[in-house]
Amino acid sequence: MKAICWMGTGKVEVHTVDDPQIINPSDAIIRVTRTAICGSDLHLFDGYIPTMESGDILGHEFMGIVEEVGSSVTKLKRGDRVVIPFTIACGNCFFCHKDLWSLCDNTNPNARVCESMYGYSGSALFGYSHIYGGFAGGQAQYVRVPFADVGPIKIESDIDDEKVLFLSDIYPTGYQAAENANIQPGDTVAVFGCGPVGLFAIASAYMLGAGRVIAIDRFPERLALARDYCGATVIDYTDGNPSIVEALRDLSNGIGPDSIIDAVGMEAHGVDAAAIYDKIDQALMMETDRPTVLRQAIQAVRKGGTLSIPGVYGGDLDKLNFGAAFGKGLTMKMGQTNMHKYLKPLLDRVYAGQIDPSFLISHRIGMEDVPQMYKTWRDKKDGVTKVVIDPFRESGIEKLRA
Repeated sequence: MKAICWMGTGKVEVHTVDDPQIINPSDAIIRVTRTAICGSDLHLFDGYIPTMESGDILGHEFMGIVEEVGSSVTKLKRGDRVVIPFTIACGNCFFCHKDLWSLCDNTNPNARVCESMYGYSGSALFGYSHIYGGFAGGQAQYVRVPFADVGPIKIESDIDDEKVLFLSDIYPTGYQAAENANIQPGDTVAVFGCGPVGLFAIASAYMLGAGRVIAIDRFPERLALARDYCGATVIDYTDGNPSIVEALRDLSNGIGPDSIIDAVGMEAHGVDAAAIYDKIDQALMMETDRPTVLRQAIQAVRKGGTLSIPGVYGGDLDKLNFGAAFGKGLTMKMGQTNMHKYLKPLLDRVYAGQIDPSFLISHRIGMEDVPQMYKTWRDKKDGVTKVVIDPFRESGIEKLRA
């Protein structure tokens, strides 16, 4: 089969590799009908997540058709159409029973590696380094899915793939981010970053009762989606206006937003001295992540407010004013998405017409186009907002918006 393989920092290639096989009786083999490039994949592409090995198959947003199931699988059969959550959970451990599926104790075979870095290991992830299990990802024509009775959700209608594909990660991630923001009816919520997760966080904040959402980014195509599709008030932080902290206070009666969602994470961009410092510090390996947005969020949110952090952070931060967070009595909630908790209720919202998750797709491509599109996605060129891949289409870039 063909698959997208990580071959070193800044380098992915299309390779022909062995088809996956059933290894455990709880496995299923999925023929992938649609997959996507996630913003988190760029952390791998840019070399910020350690333990990647040459030839690792990328991708954790995918769906498809069941081709084969192991002997103990009872909930799936050949021909079922399924979306696969990016986290791999056993369904039986303490954390799964607590609905903390992304913290599953039993699915990461490399748990000791993760424990050495973070103290404890979370669940395994598809296509996301050997810290998180080294499982082959979904930017491929076929994938082995462990614990197949636990993770996949069946799509039992003829709804288009693109309307349900993002249940695999970014739609639940944005929704959990909004839920973690402790939104009360009429609240003002600020969202840093109008990438896919940020856009879904904006839409979800309104679903949960926010009165106003303020979206911060620098790319016109993202700000346009935040404003025109999601209904947010938008701020371009590069336009020379007062600082983001001042702007957010001005838009929230002087007290700051009730909640702020950091949908950017470890590769934050900025225009002030602190952002330049972060970029230099990261290049010198004095810190692993650039906490530019997190600093601004701590300063901007109102006293007693909530910070929700779906943006991925990988390690050590520098010059973070934790004293401000303490002094303001802030609540912080963060972490990988507990996917299995959200799949059914969010699918029901799609069926009910409350949201069409395909709104953010800008490019459809074939396998041979993926290496080029990784660079386009990283460099934010050609108006890209989301890239969807048909693994059985050889090549051809279809751009959906001018």
